[in-house]
Amino acid sequence: MAKQEDTFKKVISHAKEYGYIFGSSEIYDGLSAVYDYGQNGAELKKNIREYWWKSMVQMHQNIVGLDASIFMHPTTWKASGHVDAFNDPLIDNKDSKKRYRADVLVEDFREKINQKIEKDITKAKKRFGDDFNEEEFRSTNQNVLRRQAEIDKITAELTRVQEENDLAGFKQLIEDLGIGCPESGSKNWTEVRQFNLMFGTKLGASAETATDLYLRPETAQGIFVNFLNVQKTGRMKVPFGIAQTGKAFRNEIVARQFIFRMREFEQMEMQFFVRPGEEMKSYEYWKETRLKWHLSLGLGNENYRFHDHDKLAHYANAAADIEFNFPFGFKELEGIHSRTDFDLKAHEEFSGKKLRYFDNEINESYTPYVVETSVGLDRMFLAVFSKSLKEETLEDESTRVVLKLPAVLAPTKAAIFPLVKKDGLPELAKEIVNDLKFDFNVLYDEKDAVGKRYRRQDANGTPFCITVDHESLETKTVTIRDRDTMEQQRVAIADLKQILDQKTSFKSWLAKL
Repeated sequence: MAKQEDTFKKVISHAKEYGYIFGSSEIYDGLSAVYDYGQNGAELKKNIREYWWKSMVQMHQNIVGLDASIFMHPTTWKASGHVDAFNDPLIDNKDSKKRYRADVLVEDFREKINQKIEKDITKAKKRFGDDFNEEEFRSTNQNVLRRQAEIDKITAELTRVQEENDLAGFKQLIEDLGIGCPESGSKNWTEVRQFNLMFGTKLGASAETATDLYLRPETAQGIFVNFLNVQKTGRMKVPFGIAQTGKAFRNEIVARQFIFRMREFEQMEMQFFVRPGEEMKSYEYWKETRLKWHLSLGLGNENYRFHDHDKLAHYANAAADIEFNFPFGFKELEGIHSRTDFDLKAHEEFSGKKLRYFDNEINESYTPYVVETSVGLDRMFLAVFSKSLKEETLEDESTRVVLKLPAVLAPTKAAIFPLVKKDGLPELAKEIVNDLKFDFNVLYDEKDAVGKRYRRQDANGTPFCITVDHESLETKTVTIRDRDTMEQQRVAIADLKQILDQKTSFKSWLAKL
């Protein structure tokens, strides 16, 4: 646990030092759980968003994009269930005065037991090598069986208290498990109570005539209310999808873990409309497709897992999370949900407008079912950034800090150096910058010795460094250095565009999918 905390502190520190993330309005002592993306962070975030958008919209003929407004008619949130049911169960520790989500306390406790199982499995793999059978070990090892039984018991009771909204039972579960305050260890808890997460605001010229509104807590409803607009104007045939990225807002009382849980965040969502009865086939397809997208970034297969929901939302008949191994353990990164026809029918009821689709192929009118994929852009940023940050010991026993961002996402694709600041080398280096900048985000750097410049760009996440030396003037060649391998290669200046395109372009990476 101490090692995880130390790793996480390094991630947060590095993100600020290299211009990725700053605390919001820091000169005024900041604002809790609100962050600004710096010059490099804005680029990385944009590239993640674009990689998602291209793979979701550009690569699918039956998925189109949307950009709905943040403000929506207040009845939208009544129809969606957010006004009545968008709550978190909160509990306070009387001694530390800290407030927590009751369900997260239980889930974190359960995950610690699961980590013990994974530790036993890792030890067994090392002991038995190629002869190790993980499935057999899980089904026969007494420690694993005992711990799994404990996890199953906790899961069953957690599901029960959530489904029955048994707040007293929630507190009893926390007490029975002996869960203490993560900060102080105290087990002196208040009662559990529900808290609505939506931010309220006003729309109007005066207080007397203003309309009560909410900042949207999710982007999905903007898609549902525009279902017919998109379907008719785009002549879309079921099955088809509508994708959207954008800001959402939740009044998280216990926002924590850096940008993992914030009050203002960005979502990347796609709602896929299908015939009733075909939703489970689509659900399985999108589970597989979305996992492939994540794995394409090369952050390590072992850092992803599926978690089927123990408690389904009121609108769902199936739901699973793609969980990622963050510095603080496995947590939700993306959700895939089969939302049935709840949303369109609810908006039909509250608006009085028909939101149905006439299917010419079967000569039938129906309310489509929906399969949703929803990933948090900020969480995706944290996943990519935290897993890319490495500290390596080199052959000469020196160390380097390197941010091994996937090249397709890296803010700067290449840094161009003149070996020295004379003899015409800066001029040639700047010519290369001016030639490449139309296709790639590149920078010019002449400060310090080349070795220091390499280290600076390694820590900044730049995948390639291009050095212009005296030979470059004669042969029109340069040295290109790979960030991850530190290998250097002599290449023609004329070939740089092709090399960078092959290594860093969306086209090259998307082709792997």
